[in-house]
Amino acid sequence: MRHKTKEIQIGKVTIGGTNPIAIQSMTNTKTEDVKATVSQILQLEKAGCEIIRCAIPTMEAAKSLEEIKKQIHIPLVADIHFDYRLAIAAVEHGADKIRINPGNIGSNERIKAVVDCCKERQVPIRVGVNSGSLEKSLVEKYGGVTARGLVESALDKVSIITDMGYDNLVISIKSSDVLMCIRAHEELAKQTDFPLHVGITESGTVYSGSIKSAVGLGTILYQGIGDTVRVSLTGDPVKEVQAAKLILQTLGLYKGGVQVVSCPTCGRTQIDLISLAGKVEEMVKDFDLDIKVAVMGCAVNGPGEAKEADIGIAGGIGEGLLIKKGEIVKKVPESELLETLRQELLHWKD
Repeated sequence: MRHKTKEIQIGKVTIGGTNPIAIQSMTNTKTEDVKATVSQILQLEKAGCEIIRCAIPTMEAAKSLEEIKKQIHIPLVADIHFDYRLAIAAVEHGADKIRINPGNIGSNERIKAVVDCCKERQVPIRVGVNSGSLEKSLVEKYGGVTARGLVESALDKVSIITDMGYDNLVISIKSSDVLMCIRAHEELAKQTDFPLHVGITESGTVYSGSIKSAVGLGTILYQGIGDTVRVSLTGDPVKEVQAAKLILQTLGLYKGGVQVVSCPTCGRTQIDLISLAGKVEEMVKDFDLDIKVAVMGCAVNGPGEAKEADIGIAGGIGEGLLIKKGEIVKKVPESELLETLRQELLHWKD
């Protein structure tokens, strides 16, 4: 059962309610470098990114959003820390949403200036709380950084903005501690109906970060919690989008995109399955099909193990099998397996 949240409009994307969970990422270019930033965003769009966030550390970066927005096709979020003037400038130059932590923006007067600017243009604000910057008072109150402290911090900051008459908000609470993050989201979902952006912060490299995010986000999303998601990785942001898509696909929360399954290999494997599975996974990125493809290592167990897939291939000695819904369709030379599969996908009909 999906946690019920209010709908929020971010550019052309609506989140919350019963809308699909949106995949986010963040550029790692200098936002002032419009050409490089646009190039990366377009790559992320192709990978399936639906909302993109850019760091805004300078006034030049804030002003660059206007030109960047002209050249991309997904909502643009400005990530702001400390300087409220950057938040205002980002909104004035076209940001579709801003991310702030009211605790580091400054006085209530400065927060109100940002809120008034967003209210005038109906630009949503994402209120972000991070375990690394939890208020000292809450650390002391709960005897350390805790899930309860994160939730209290987030709700306190949300109330600052709602008390100013603005509720076009998204909430995020992040921690690199997976279990703390899970507990915090479980508690937060009980106390608010604002849309939640979920992620495991500082999760690590592509390898370790993907695993931590799969465990943390998978657990949170499985409970129906979350309206947007980002897999934070130290690496190419495209990998973040690919990982997020796979997590959502695995939970049945993402429609579209080919899902590849392959056997783990054993002594019966009769082809270079590791290489073949990698080539298939790379090839299917170009296909916008909502199907499952199986890549199996032997002709003995392959057809049976592939029966839950829409289509599959299984290797043999010098030859392989093309399989559809668990039934062998034809034999082909091993050298033609990949191309045979590609042709089938090109002409795929449900």
